[in-house]
Amino acid sequence: MSWMTAGEREFAAAIAELSYCNPFLPERVEHTRRALGPAFVKTYEVWSPVTGEGDEDEDPNNPLLLEKAEVVLDALARRRGARPDGRERALHADLVHYALYFRHIDGFWELTRASLAGEPLRGCRALHDRFVADGRALLEPGADADPGPELSHLFACFFQLRRAFHLIFRHILGASMPAARLRAAVWQSIFTHDVRRYRRALYDRMGQLTTLITGPSGTGKELVAQAIALARFVPYDADRGSFDGELADAFRPVNLSALSPTLIESELFGHRRGAFTGALDDRAGYLETCGSAGTIFLDEIGELDPAIQVKLLRVLQERRFQRLGETEPRAFEGKVVAATHRDLAREIEAGRFREDFYYRLCSDLITTPSLAEQVADAPDELPGLVQLAAARLVGADEAPALAREVVAQIEMSPGLDYAWPGNFRELEQCVRNVLVHGSYRPRAGAPDADAWAGVERGELTADEVLRRYATLVYARTRSYEETARRLGIDRRTVKRRIDPGWLERM
Repeated sequence: MSWMTAGEREFAAAIAELSYCNPFLPERVEHTRRALGPAFVKTYEVWSPVTGEGDEDEDPNNPLLLEKAEVVLDALARRRGARPDGRERALHADLVHYALYFRHIDGFWELTRASLAGEPLRGCRALHDRFVADGRALLEPGADADPGPELSHLFACFFQLRRAFHLIFRHILGASMPAARLRAAVWQSIFTHDVRRYRRALYDRMGQLTTLITGPSGTGKELVAQAIALARFVPYDADRGSFDGELADAFRPVNLSALSPTLIESELFGHRRGAFTGALDDRAGYLETCGSAGTIFLDEIGELDPAIQVKLLRVLQERRFQRLGETEPRAFEGKVVAATHRDLAREIEAGRFREDFYYRLCSDLITTPSLAEQVADAPDELPGLVQLAAARLVGADEAPALAREVVAQIEMSPGLDYAWPGNFRELEQCVRNVLVHGSYRPRAGAPDADAWAGVERGELTADEVLRRYATLVYARTRSYEETARRLGIDRRTVKRRIDPGWLERM
């Protein structure tokens, strides 16, 4: 006699697919429809604040799925006469895991809220103990041994799942398919495409994989990095009744274009007293203070000096490093996420970026789409994004009115077909301009043409030409070192030649 009926088996199989699919792809909707049949409530294919759905909790199908799962689990618990086969036991475990997650989702949300706010995770022992007791009771009909240790691990995994969903949902805006694919790619960066394998064997190994984020400036690369960093797995210690690791300080951003090579090395590797001028005390760098749950974000990796590229390559290969001025090797336990708006293939061809370093960086590659790509895919996207930007400025109550003003101004100028070269950063600036001045004017003309307007007429002095050219190159590179290298002059000369007025216009 089979333990499960054909209908129960089909429902449990649909729940298993739903539980382990990527929640930010349309396949989630198909698995939900399969599980619920005629009871399915039509919903958005793309999960986003822009669509009007508030969060995962608010999908109207979730209560229906949980109710149906509880009915099936209750029926199986009363069916004592039959022994489950291997497939039924696995389906039963997936059904239990689904029910456990949604039974305790409010508790996981409270842990998520507290962790991201830097607050102590109070009540995690009580939540864990209820979770394990609940899991034991639900698993008993199909379990061969005490599932307690596995349930503690599952508890930590579910906390990570809830955290990851919230971070991706809130950090990555847009209801277009390019935005959905970006959210799905970030989910894979955290859990890989095979969440079962991740839960079995990869949860504590993902820090060894470096993530490289590419895309135009203003497309939210740092937000992507932050989502990946703050959603990393943190194990739960059942004996201590707490999680092993602090999340509040888990994200360490370093803007490489804003620092000289010596300062970059000091920030990352640390230094010994006397290692260089100004090194008055021993100092631990980010590589040393970053714990196993921590992430170092190397922004503008394309600006990195080749000599430091070699040192970081060794860190990524060997997971070891040395402070400046020391020979003692130290272990690096965290994860590296890097980002650039540059075309690294072109930088490699030009000899400015090491090919071996690139291949160490790109084991996990994410590309952020431009705002123009998103609006082209979903023409109704822009008003929703404007409203989200407005809400951040003036609050939810005032946001609709401000958003209508902004969209009306965009329609008049620069027009709904405007390409938004500054991407989301420019859109946010547009909202601020309309809030303050009631209008928005994009930059007039390309910086190149604007800067050289007086050259053809012979109106610029040699000093003015140098000032404008140095400012133009710096506006593109945002690095004094790289600007000096391209112009063939000293870094200090570049700093003196930068024209703040022209820089603001660029």
